[in-house]
Amino acid sequence: MQHLKLENLLFIDIETVPQHPEFYLLNSDWQHLWEEKVQRQLPEDTTAAAFYSQRAGVMAEFAKIICISMGYFTKQGEALQLRIKSFYGDDEKKILQDLITMLNGVETKNNKWSFAGHNIKEFDIPFICRRLLVNNLAVPVYLDFQNMKPWETNTIDTFQYWRFGDYKNYTSLKLLAAALGVPSPKDDIDGSMVADVYWKEKNIQRIVTYCQKDVLTVANIILRFKNLPLLKEEQMLVVQ
Repeated sequence: MQHLKLENLLFIDIETVPQHPEFYLLNSDWQHLWEEKVQRQLPEDTTAAAFYSQRAGVMAEFAKIICISMGYFTKQGEALQLRIKSFYGDDEKKILQDLITMLNGVETKNNKWSFAGHNIKEFDIPFICRRLLVNNLAVPVYLDFQNMKPWETNTIDTFQYWRFGDYKNYTSLKLLAAALGVPSPKDDIDGSMVADVYWKEKNIQRIVTYCQKDVLTVANIILRFKNLPLLKEEQMLVVQ
């Protein structure tokens, strides 16, 4: 971790929701596909219909991306600043197109960049790739991890780093931040509430703020890994 150059890191976090607010809004074919998908993981006394609102948002076949936040470090004098840009809305295809346009620009200027995030190898990056294909968009070479060896993938995953080779346990971003003394974003929602905030409250800006603060948290965790001072919230700048 000490050899990493902060200017080469591109922090990423995504927020996803079920494609429909309720199970009954799926057509009969998709209801059957959902029942087949989850039949082996249904908790006792839980129906497939009830499980839809709980888990569909993290299954790429049944979900959509509503927000992608990206962050990168810049220097303001001697002080670090974390600049964050978000792509969000109801149109998932446009979100993905805007993301790829941005990443292509980064690739043109600096082909030594790496994604950084928490659990991005197992969730965010694969989810983005699946949704690109669903939306008839090509998966760029720098996202096509299936054709790369593990050490060739351009990802710095704080979840994987914290494992130190131990694959027995899952450590959430919130728990890792607490363990390292990194201030956790003090927001009024958490990941389990995103679908309701999107579908029922129709308040996507709350979700965008939540996503951006997760990017800030991961950036601070990287700084802790490198024994550098933490950023304060005022050192985070949201750019359009």
